[in-house]
Amino acid sequence: MKSAALILLRSLAVVVPVMLGALSIVFSGSLAQAPENRERSKPAVPVRILNVAPMKVVPRVTGYGTVAPAREWRAIARIEGEVVETSPLLANGNVAPADTVLLRIDDTDLKLALAQTDAQESALDVKDQTLRASLEINRADLALNQSDLERQRVLKDRGVATQAAIDQAERSALAARAKVTEIENQLALNAAEREVLATQRAISERNLEFTTIAVPYELRIGAVSAELGQVVTRGATLVTGDGTEAVEITAQFPIGLMGPVIRALEPGNSVLDLKAVVRLAVPGHTVEWPAKVERVAETVDTRTQSGQIVVRVERPLEQAQAGVRPPLRRNMFVEVELSAPPREALVVPAGAVQGGRALVVDADDRLAEREVKTAFSIDDVVVVGQGLQAGDRLVVSDPSIAIAGMTVRPMEDKHLHSAIARTASGGEPVE
Repeated sequence: MKSAALILLRSLAVVVPVMLGALSIVFSGSLAQAPENRERSKPAVPVRILNVAPMKVVPRVTGYGTVAPAREWRAIARIEGEVVETSPLLANGNVAPADTVLLRIDDTDLKLALAQTDAQESALDVKDQTLRASLEINRADLALNQSDLERQRVLKDRGVATQAAIDQAERSALAARAKVTEIENQLALNAAEREVLATQRAISERNLEFTTIAVPYELRIGAVSAELGQVVTRGATLVTGDGTEAVEITAQFPIGLMGPVIRALEPGNSVLDLKAVVRLAVPGHTVEWPAKVERVAETVDTRTQSGQIVVRVERPLEQAQAGVRPPLRRNMFVEVELSAPPREALVVPAGAVQGGRALVVDADDRLAEREVKTAFSIDDVVVVGQGLQAGDRLVVSDPSIAIAGMTVRPMEDKHLHSAIARTASGGEPVE
């Protein structure tokens, strides 16, 4: 029994696996399933975007130049003499009000010359009185001689007088006429000499005015070359000064950057209608002065090919505040900004437009490439001329892989929008 059971178990151990294998072969076609097809989707690349929208733009250009006074004054000695008086304000850096007398030159010689002229004129007056008295006497003598001559001629016609008597009367008349003429000529010479003396007197009086050196308008004293007791010569520079009523800055501007600003002006306006601001960087802050475009210089800098525009700042000394706003002085290097009236435009970061192309995110959150033309640039932003519209989502970040049509995850950079608005509007607060 045990052997039969053992044989049966062994037979089942062989037969059962064989039957299971056969069944698996038979039903393998119906049980087979295709492998699961799983597509691995790549995650969307995050990009920063800017929602393009119109904003206020102030077209402007920046140049640099040095400060110079609008008016310069030099006191030139027009006479020779010793400096006998000086003003306490006669020192470098002092501000002298208009009509302040800075120094006086000794006028003794000029006053003596005037006294001499007066004496000569008085002598001429006496001579003229004497000559006029003599002239009356000689004219009377001439009249008598003329009468005697006429009488002698009448007597000759009657046969009473001789020719010798007539000749003698004529000689007497001629001698009397010569004396009258001589006196009249002397009076004419005295009149001419009087005119000469009058001219000399006018010259002395005019030179007398030159002994006083006074400032014609308020100015800051510069170099001083005259001191008390010093003898100055004609033509020497005594004092220099700079007018305080205004300063001028001749600033250089790139010609290529001036075009867009000028084109932004209203029809009929010119460079003179641009708004001007002068800036000076001081520790801790920047100081500004309102200015006015005064004129455009004729020449162009040959090295930089920059145009020169002169702006004027009125009363800079009055605007000075100790420790806050320094006075604009000669040779200060300052920045000058010229700007046109504000307008609405599309403004984007300059780095978002490379080689005339930019990336935008379309409605399906996919990258698309656009051709963009810029009108002009302001600092690190550009004004769009063509290629972008309000509402476009401009890519402002630099994705590691940028392929047109790829899916991205846009994230708006609101801080960048505010920064662009401040730059475009000239630093004014963003509304």
